[in-house]
Amino acid sequence: MRTAVVIGTGLIGTSAALALAARGVRVHLADHDPDTARTAASLGAGTDEPPAGKVDLAIVAVPPAHVAATLADAIGRGVARAYVDVASVKGGPRRELAALGADTTAYIGTHPMAGKERSGPLAATADLFEGRPWVLTPTRETDHEVLNLALELVALCNAVPVVMDADAHDRAVALVSHTPQLVSSMVAARLEEADETAVRLCGQGIRDVTRIAASDPRMWVEILSANPGPVAEVLAGIAADLRATVDALHALESADVDERRGGAGGIEDVLRRGNAGRERVPGKHGAAPMAYETVAVLISDQPGELARIFADAGRAGVNIEDVRIEHATGQQAGLVQLMVDPSAAAALTAELRDRGWALRRP
Repeated sequence: MRTAVVIGTGLIGTSAALALAARGVRVHLADHDPDTARTAASLGAGTDEPPAGKVDLAIVAVPPAHVAATLADAIGRGVARAYVDVASVKGGPRRELAALGADTTAYIGTHPMAGKERSGPLAATADLFEGRPWVLTPTRETDHEVLNLALELVALCNAVPVVMDADAHDRAVALVSHTPQLVSSMVAARLEEADETAVRLCGQGIRDVTRIAASDPRMWVEILSANPGPVAEVLAGIAADLRATVDALHALESADVDERRGGAGGIEDVLRRGNAGRERVPGKHGAAPMAYETVAVLISDQPGELARIFADAGRAGVNIEDVRIEHATGQQAGLVQLMVDPSAAAALTAELRDRGWALRRP
């Protein structure tokens, strides 16, 4: 791949353009808002000048509702040898493109499983896709050269290719991406009118659950409008669990011993099923999740403190597998939780104590 055009210079389009440009591909940028394309170009993502001739690959990075029309226009103009889109739904756009009479042999639907709460070119980074799954949805009519160019795109972005059927992909992202967004927003919505005293009690748990609730509502309306059926099916299952959980909680208020016992059993059932589901979420490098041991360190809000902790861990020869920070409300301090291999926890604890760190129970 020597040349590419990116149509749609938001977060995903600009990030792909930055990654390609960094690998020596000449990237042309286009957007319905010329200022957005110019912004992406100023970041080093390519040029906002149109290509002089046919490019190797066209990457359509527009909202799902506009994917088919944008692709049909680009294919009709002969912009590229191959065409991909990066929308978060795959089945609908392909069917719409076929209905428009476009040549679909030169097209393959793709979806990089990466993103941020922030949108737009200023949020883009060349490393956004590194190590992340990038779904490809070829069909029997997909040209081999087109598939190879799509695979090259994934490789140049340092992502991991995953081949799926388009409709199976849409059902999968309904479960692992689209529904979590709605559930996160629903929980966060409870905070809007909450008493200030309650809000001040927010800890890491509520921060974890509501992190993605900061996402752009307009963008998510477009995404969910393109995949409503599968999302509704997942939510229906959650709604059934919610109803059963509400009933179980009410049973715990009962004066009847058997009802209370049944309520406790219902709560335990949903919590245990949650444990089982959480254990299936891939861990580091996509492997099965590992049970890490947590070493918790009290840290002051001062420049260089995190770097000092990591350096001290390095001196102990310990690899930090994961890290999280729990901020102390109203204080210039926090609790850094270092997740390490259980066999390394004792050595890390001893090293940090020797270097004056205040350790806490995680």
